[in-house]
Amino acid sequence: MIPDIALLSEENRRMNDVHTPVFFRLSDTTQKKNFLALIESSKVWLSDEISDQLKELIKSRNPSAGYTAKDFPGLIEQHLNGCPPEEYGVWVYYPWSGRLVHLLDEDEFVELRTSANRNKITMAERNVLAAKKVGVIGLSVGQSVSVTLALERGCGELRLADFDTLELNNLNRIRTGVHNLGLLKAYSVAREIAEIDPFFKVVCYTEGINENNISHFLDHGGRLDMVIDECDSVDIKILCRIKARELHIPVLMEASDRGTFDVERFDLHPDRPIMHGWLEHLQLDFEVLKNLKTNEEKVPYMLPISGLETLSTRMRASMVELRSTITTWPQLATAVTLGGALAADTCRRIFLDQFTGSGRYFIDLETLIPDTRPRESYVPVGPRPRLNLAEIDAVSAKAAAILSSAVPISTQLVETLVAAAIKAPSAGNAQPWKWHYSHGYLFLFHEDTGIISFGDPGGCASQLALGAALENLELTAGQNGFNTHTQFFPLAGHDQLVAAVSFTPAAGDHMPANYADLADFIDARVTNRNPGTREPILPEMVASLSDAVSSVAGAGLILKTSPDDIHQFAGIFGQSERLKLLNPASHYEFFEKELRWTDQEAGQANDGISIRSLAISGQEEILLKMVRNPEAAKLLAEWKAGRALEFTARKYIATSSAIALITMPGYTALDFLNGGKAAQRMWLTAAKNKIGLQPVMSPLLYWRRHHTSAVLDLPDFVLQELKELDARFAQLFPAVGGQGFVFLCRLTTGPKPAAGSLRRPLQDVLSFA
Repeated sequence: MIPDIALLSEENRRMNDVHTPVFFRLSDTTQKKNFLALIESSKVWLSDEISDQLKELIKSRNPSAGYTAKDFPGLIEQHLNGCPPEEYGVWVYYPWSGRLVHLLDEDEFVELRTSANRNKITMAERNVLAAKKVGVIGLSVGQSVSVTLALERGCGELRLADFDTLELNNLNRIRTGVHNLGLLKAYSVAREIAEIDPFFKVVCYTEGINENNISHFLDHGGRLDMVIDECDSVDIKILCRIKARELHIPVLMEASDRGTFDVERFDLHPDRPIMHGWLEHLQLDFEVLKNLKTNEEKVPYMLPISGLETLSTRMRASMVELRSTITTWPQLATAVTLGGALAADTCRRIFLDQFTGSGRYFIDLETLIPDTRPRESYVPVGPRPRLNLAEIDAVSAKAAAILSSAVPISTQLVETLVAAAIKAPSAGNAQPWKWHYSHGYLFLFHEDTGIISFGDPGGCASQLALGAALENLELTAGQNGFNTHTQFFPLAGHDQLVAAVSFTPAAGDHMPANYADLADFIDARVTNRNPGTREPILPEMVASLSDAVSSVAGAGLILKTSPDDIHQFAGIFGQSERLKLLNPASHYEFFEKELRWTDQEAGQANDGISIRSLAISGQEEILLKMVRNPEAAKLLAEWKAGRALEFTARKYIATSSAIALITMPGYTALDFLNGGKAAQRMWLTAAKNKIGLQPVMSPLLYWRRHHTSAVLDLPDFVLQELKELDARFAQLFPAVGGQGFVFLCRLTTGPKPAAGSLRRPLQDVLSFA
């Protein structure tokens, strides 16, 4: 018959609150009576090795005596001095295991157990340490710290604070047995220490630390001499430092990654800012801190504490996977064990006045014991040499010689036209243009500015930008009373010459373009990456956008407005963005060439994309900073992971009112130039109607590259995913004949961004013969 397992389990669970041993000294009549009753009433596992302990004690006290085995019986009898061996010392009963162990009593036990510490810890130093009290908050790394301190007897009292219980996934780093699952971590550690040293004082705070008990934790029964913070809660990390500083108690923290170790000597410098001053710009009022609920609210505090820029590669990659493929940040037993050693060693040296520093330190084993094999790393392809004025002038003169004569226009008008032209959008805000006025023509050159290369297969992204710039120029010329005539190149022997524009005065007030009033919205046009409201675009506005596109010869517009279609595209775009960030070439271009991380950096460069313009949350910015490290991205690619990188793209697409695709007859350079004109005309029309627009080009650029021979640098799994995405995209946007898909964007209703991207000064992009 199977016993009642639930009942037995519940009976055993009652033992979970027991964490202190019971002492029996048999010279005491009552204790001897209780000892005998225990043996008679319970099944105990009795261990009596007192004779060996006495032998080792005698030997340790007389290291030079050279005793042999035959000497010890007499020496032990002399030491017992008439006391029966079974009554000497103390019997220690561990109720949770049923073990009853015969030991030397406290003074002799401590003397013998720590005898191998000498002379790394002298007897005088041992006595100093015995008077010290240490509080440990958080018992994952804290378990290793606490046990190491107890093993070394680096203090005389430990106060252990943790509200959590042991779970199976803790056992990768917490040294305990599976029989302790469900046991409070504080009691587990207290039991382990008691089984090493039953005389060591341990006080447990099983509710953890909070604002109501922290003063008791720090000061009750004597002020702590050290706080070791290994908890996860941001508010408690900060609170314990605030209170420790008030009481002049130093604080240590080990982070289990790269041996990151913090020391804050509030005992020596009570005015020292907490966390090395990294939080001084934040509000440190606990009433505010305890109410931090969301990651968005916690992130500003977590970043300086974690040391984002100094995390290991694997930790960076793993942080991207939080709540995706893992539930918490990873910790290894090796790191936790090292952390225990670091904290215990530093604690001892502080107590013995052998270390007075504060700061953040690293005991990074991968750096100290490195793998010296050469690593493969991505080597970016350098940009084409910048165009110089002599070369531009020579090519312009050669082009002018084969063109008919043109009517000159004023320098002021040229500057007005080009100032409008360069407000056009470009992939990565690369601004791939150079303008030169010569022989009555305004020549447009394609200049590789080095921001995008992999993301500009065949120059298609640049051609779109140059077409948009020509659209701005032509609209502005019309607004100033001039018709334009554009001759497209390239010129034999110089493929960077794109077009030559000539000008003729328009008759009266005639505007040469059907959309001439769009020139008024050139300044208003910006990339709107803000979330939308999902509000449908009115039919008359849809018609105006479609008409704007179709007014460019060969251009057509496909709009997807149903929630299901937008949802489908959100998945496609999110996956495409993840692949872009995990590919070495596109990763390098986005993080090292395109993205501007600070306002100062953006202002100095006047190109690229400011991170502030991405309209992402603080948590999403951290995600980008995690994956910025190319080795972290490489790991995510190897793991075929990084799905969290899709979240932002999916989220913003899902708030769109429509997805718009501009088509052209094919994929020639002229198709992309005219596609750029059509895209800009639609974008200006959208600005006129207060509709937001954001290009979402990574699917087109990736698949364009996928369909060419330039796929050798893509891993097999990326190629496979691209094929799958291609099929899904074809279902959403089926191609007709040789139709070329040249421009893809989302349309939104909602708030307008605060500002657009910066532009290089006019004098950097315009020259005169």
